[in-house]
Amino acid sequence: MGALFGTDGVRGLANRHVTAELALDLSVAAARVLGSRGAFVGHRPRAVLGRDSRASGEFLSAAVGAGLASAGVDVIDVGVLPTPAVAYLTAHIGVDLGVVLSASHNPMPDNGIKFLARGGRKLDDELEDAIEARLGEQWDRPVGAEVGRIKTDGGRAGAQYVEHLVSTITTPLAGLRIAVDCANGAASEVGPQALREAGADVVVINASPDGRNINEKCGSTHPEQLQAVTVASGADLGVAFDGDADRCLAVDHRGVLVDGDQIMGTLALTLHERGALVDDTLVITVMSNLGLRLAMNEAGVRCVDTAVGDRYVLEAMRAGGYTLGGEQSGHIIFAEHATTGDGVLTALQLASRVAQTGQTLAELAGVVHRLPQTLINVSGVDRTGVDGDEALAEAVAAAQTRLGLTGRVLLRPSGTEALVRVMVEAATQADADAVAHGLAEVVRERLAL
Repeated sequence: MGALFGTDGVRGLANRHVTAELALDLSVAAARVLGSRGAFVGHRPRAVLGRDSRASGEFLSAAVGAGLASAGVDVIDVGVLPTPAVAYLTAHIGVDLGVVLSASHNPMPDNGIKFLARGGRKLDDELEDAIEARLGEQWDRPVGAEVGRIKTDGGRAGAQYVEHLVSTITTPLAGLRIAVDCANGAASEVGPQALREAGADVVVINASPDGRNINEKCGSTHPEQLQAVTVASGADLGVAFDGDADRCLAVDHRGVLVDGDQIMGTLALTLHERGALVDDTLVITVMSNLGLRLAMNEAGVRCVDTAVGDRYVLEAMRAGGYTLGGEQSGHIIFAEHATTGDGVLTALQLASRVAQTGQTLAELAGVVHRLPQTLINVSGVDRTGVDGDEALAEAVAAAQTRLGLTGRVLLRPSGTEALVRVMVEAATQADADAVAHGLAEVVRERLAL
């Protein structure tokens, strides 16, 4: 992969790293690369363009639209909508390209540019590299009637997305009160709307985006407000999205946080019960808690591990044809209904399970007993030496033997820094702390720069 694209598109400080010039040039390059690969043969190319609620998304959206139109692509600008909504619309409308302007859960000053291929799937690494390689090239620009046109959607796109979301549940949410934290982000309208149309009584917070307050002490990265409101309003459960609503965390009626592992466990058992969990398999990352693995094993569900990042979860799901996968952060993918993580979809599926069973979310989530976890970042070390140091390998093996089947050790080198993450899960917090600190000292000693 080149230097510009990360695991989730191009992301950085808006107007410093992610500039209008870059947005325009990337859009032109994307259109040219796809065109050269035959994606536009036989028809006039079209794209869907959406963004989250950041102020910088306004000028970046204008730049992307200008770049695509200048390259002969007709643009449907759907405005502020969740990332998964743009992915859905890219597939549903049948356009050639989707573009999302968002930095997801990052602070407001950041922004990002993500391209989606026909069908609403992320571009392959090879295509991203090709786009990056063609930035700034001289090219033969279309003129006259061959330039693209930009059409602003009048709200139908959001309505189509909500209609799709509500159609995915089998049990209406009538009788449930749900507190919703929209993170002042992209789901501020469609999130509560979908839950209401599904039948729920909805209590909404942080749904007044002003361009500056996205993710600000709210949403899935700061669930404290939601926890308090869920209890105070007598809600059956609460759900929190991040800025672009591709994640969802939940809160039970007592205000206790329900993380992505517990949500995945609950929904995996739902699909398993219906015979709809392909190969009885759940795709998770190496950071998912051992408690999830133990619960799934007991229920007859196999877990497939991937590297951290929704891109890798998606790759494993597509390779195996699996139904469900996700991350501890609440980025959960339902292959039957979406091509990416979808926080509002997750909220609907989880609430529908509560309505169907008559159980509380606390009871449902309780199937996953999260083991105590300790994470230590060891800096100033050679991250490339994790797999090659014999003494370190012996220390890890000894730690795993000490923990037995009720514990787990993971050493994960940073992808960008001179840093190694030491993660330990154990039956008690004391054991997790002791083993993690012991291994951290071995990492410092063996991998010192």
